[in-house]
Amino acid sequence: MASDNEIMYAIMNGINFGGSKKSDDGKSSIKTKARKKAYHTGSHNSGSAKHKAEIRKRVKQRSTQKH
Repeated sequence: MASDNEIMYAIMNGINFGGSKKSDDGKSSIKTKARKKAYHTGSHNSGSAKHKAEIRKRVKQRSTQKH
């Protein structure tokens, strides 16, 4: 249970429900062209990236997509 001091502090200053700080490990978002290319080619070993790269490859090979 919270002490009286903690309760008074919460009443006087409010409670902050902000999210926790997220550490940026470099894989959370695509920020550089190199990472974006690795994602599009499926070379960074993600299953979904490999699957999407295979789909893109098949679409490019269609006769309707060739110019």
